[in-house]
Amino acid sequence: MMDWSKLISNKRLGQESRHTERHDDRTEFKRDYDRLIFSAPFRRLQNKTQVFPLPGSVFVHNRLTHSLEVASVGMSLGNDVAQRLIDSRHPELRGTMFEQIGQIVSTACLAHDLGNPPFGHSGEKAIQTFFTEGAGSALKEQLDWRFWSDITRFDGNANAFRLLTHQFKGRRPGGFVMTYATLASIVKYPFPSFYASKNKFGFFFSEQASYERIANELGIPQRPLANGHERWARHPLVYLVEAADDICYEIMDLEDAFKLKIFAYEEVERMMLAFFDDENQQKIRRRIAEEQLEDPNEKVVYLRACVIGKLENECVATFVENEEQILSGTFEGSLIDHIAETPRKAYQDCARQSVQRIYRSKPVLDVELSGYKIMATLMEQMTEAVMHPERYYSQQLIGRVSSQYDIDAPDLETRLMAVIDYISGMTDVYALDVYQKINGISLPIV
Repeated sequence: MMDWSKLISNKRLGQESRHTERHDDRTEFKRDYDRLIFSAPFRRLQNKTQVFPLPGSVFVHNRLTHSLEVASVGMSLGNDVAQRLIDSRHPELRGTMFEQIGQIVSTACLAHDLGNPPFGHSGEKAIQTFFTEGAGSALKEQLDWRFWSDITRFDGNANAFRLLTHQFKGRRPGGFVMTYATLASIVKYPFPSFYASKNKFGFFFSEQASYERIANELGIPQRPLANGHERWARHPLVYLVEAADDICYEIMDLEDAFKLKIFAYEEVERMMLAFFDDENQQKIRRRIAEEQLEDPNEKVVYLRACVIGKLENECVATFVENEEQILSGTFEGSLIDHIAETPRKAYQDCARQSVQRIYRSKPVLDVELSGYKIMATLMEQMTEAVMHPERYYSQQLIGRVSSQYDIDAPDLETRLMAVIDYISGMTDVYALDVYQKINGISLPIV
């Protein structure tokens, strides 16, 4: 059974020897939050696609606005869970760091998409298939099988943990030097790629030792996987980070789809009201009438707020009710999977509608097709360059790479990972710009 007093640790990766030192009046978890907000990788999220193409005349969500909204919901989830558990079960945790779990969850929410490459899942797939189907497949025999498993299953979740913990060139040990509790809270799939039955996993082999150190310190136990291997249990706060993400992407994608006229207002109203019983549906309709909300956009905003509030309350209740299973590492599925029947069925209906009409819509497919081609080309050109760095054109390409990436390393695996770090860290706009330049499609203005 995991212990809250061990799970909420403000020890920092890479600065364990300085653990007792304090620098100002902020809590260590607030320092984590501030560190992310002011970081370059977080700022770059503003130019990374969430679902729809980056905005033209209609503003829709990008990775940055999505992460900020997830962090807001995560703060509420964490604060409410802390209050309920202290009031009902754990009065001994009052006045301890446990009261700060809202801040920890909010910070982990800010970080949860940091590792996503340009063009979202299409970018992930382009990196994977370069090695499984493209020119990179010829490299298999030259690479360690664990490294091969990582790159052929490349995943933004594992890349986020790497981005936060890896010591890139010129950086201090521990990467962002985040607290153990925050780092553990972003690892949704606490096992390496070679234990995964699907492409989802929590960390690359190069960062496994870092996660193991964190898990051991926090008292996170190991549990058997269905395929016979062992994984660590999730840190309990992962469930709250996951819930905040689940709530925001499903409901906000619906709002964006309405703005882009994929869904009519009547459809959105029906889907959102379905989260409530008849009595509460009537209350919501009366409130809309009383507030004289006539603009359909404002009506959708109000409905969205009601649904997010409903789901937040449901997830808090589910977490508190299942605390024992969560702490023992035996809780299965997400919090959304266990909420009351009416909102759960409404959520599942929204998910089905999203797959059918949003994620397969023409604007989304166009971004995926273009993004895949751009990413595949960048992977091919940059990998060719690090395989043959003595060539003139290779030197020109390598010269574009930031000094933080070990692109000139003597061993091939480090050079290939530097290519992946460089390309996955690009924004959509920058990836397109590099693609056009290396293909002679555009020239800088002289």
